[in-house]
Amino acid sequence: MTSAPTQDPAPAPRRPGPGPRRLPARTARRALLLVALIAAGCTVALTADLPEVATLRDWLRDVGPLGWAALAVGLALATLAPVPRTALSLLAGVLAGFWGGLALALTSGVLGAAAGFMVARRLGREAVTRLAGPRLARVDARLSERGFLAVLVGRLTPIAPFTVVSYAAGLSGMRWRDHLAGSALGLVPGTVLHVTIGATVGSTDRDGGVPLLASLVPLTLALVAIGVVRGRRRAAGARQPEA
Repeated sequence: MTSAPTQDPAPAPRRPGPGPRRLPARTARRALLLVALIAAGCTVALTADLPEVATLRDWLRDVGPLGWAALAVGLALATLAPVPRTALSLLAGVLAGFWGGLALALTSGVLGAAAGFMVARRLGREAVTRLAGPRLARVDARLSERGFLAVLVGRLTPIAPFTVVSYAAGLSGMRWRDHLAGSALGLVPGTVLHVTIGATVGSTDRDGGVPLLASLVPLTLALVAIGVVRGRRRAAGARQPEA
């Protein structure tokens, strides 16, 4: 008695391979918004009668220490909002050159870090979470464990935005002096780089007279490119399965 011939199992259907990685919708919207703002800035720079960098420098020189102090406070307050601190350091370099811009950017950075810390201590977790967003919880856990070292690393590397680190430090049990020391030390390398770029761009105004907004356009384009690359890396990391 012969057994019936066995049939080979049908091959499993092939799963489609991973398609091209797409930029997250939120990152794409932000990139498009920045490009639109750059285009608007270029239009204004070419059509409007904007002050030149040298004019603003002369005004600050005429006003004296009070004008520089007001500018430092203004830049520090800007760090409490979702304004990239990189852009503020670039602006300081454009306006004040390397050494003046470095002093201005570092002073405003430490003042902004102290202000964010105090705001978080005064307002409490619920209010600060609305300002900083969901990333606050992750940064808060690291700061509570490491303190000074966590702030130092947070300032040296783009783990979290400047404002989020300041708010999270204020909500943690960290001491105020540890936060300021970590911020002051961690801000130096990146600030030196950004102020150098800003001072280089601003130096072109000494001969030809470049409007301030026009001088910031290439810097903004660089920030857009960096933001897009970081967004793609985050999206790729989120798709990788956990080990």
